[in-house]
Amino acid sequence: MKLQIVFEDEQILIVNKPTGLVVNRSDTIKEQTLQDLLSKYFNLESSLGIGNRAGIVHRLDRETSGLLTAAKTQKAFENLQNQFRERKVKKEYLCLAHGEINRDSGIIEGDVGRIGKFGKFGIVKKGRESKTEFKVIEKYEFKTKNFDELLLEVHTKSRINYLKKQAKKYTFLNLIPKTGRTHQIRVHIKSIGYPAVSDLIYTPKKLLRFDLIFCPRLFLHASKIKFSHPDSNKNVEFKSDMPNDLKDALSYLTPLRIAD
Repeated sequence: MKLQIVFEDEQILIVNKPTGLVVNRSDTIKEQTLQDLLSKYFNLESSLGIGNRAGIVHRLDRETSGLLTAAKTQKAFENLQNQFRERKVKKEYLCLAHGEINRDSGIIEGDVGRIGKFGKFGIVKKGRESKTEFKVIEKYEFKTKNFDELLLEVHTKSRINYLKKQAKKYTFLNLIPKTGRTHQIRVHIKSIGYPAVSDLIYTPKKLLRFDLIFCPRLFLHASKIKFSHPDSNKNVEFKSDMPNDLKDALSYLTPLRIAD
């Protein structure tokens, strides 16, 4: 696998991470990671590089695709870490969620914390303060022909009836996390009743099985990042187009017809 480089200069490197790629090395991860790819790109041999992780400043979930930043100098690393810590970095994500959200925009707040021992998070009393802004881009419904064809792959009457009620309408969202908690976006939209399409952890199993037929990966993409350049202090912004696999998933849908 090769790095998908969006931008590079003497201080920073912006890459487009594909879905399925883990960001950081760990004792439990045996497969190739983004950190491995960056180590090779930077010709790091025995050293772990800046920050002990090849300059990686933030992370994305394995299933999430999109923009990720690495620092090429210690000064840039510390500068960017401070910007993240002070919440000066603006990140935006594209997400397709189940259901029709009845607002054009809003704020989701709820303290996020770990639930159980298997990497699942949720809204908990003693979690970390978390806030996510959302804006509705478009509302969709399944194209009738496509929906009926996919239902042929479902074999029980009760499940078909469930999907006719729960799997026809969708909301395409722009999401702006104001804090940076693990699984924050996924937990927050699930908490208000609109789980992300093909979320292996947070989408109800009956919906998930259907999702994976037309969208074989989590529909969440880090599409934009904006911060102050660590050298020039000028605002810089980078964008990433939605990947083709997510565009293909949207092709099954049509804009929702609003009744007069």
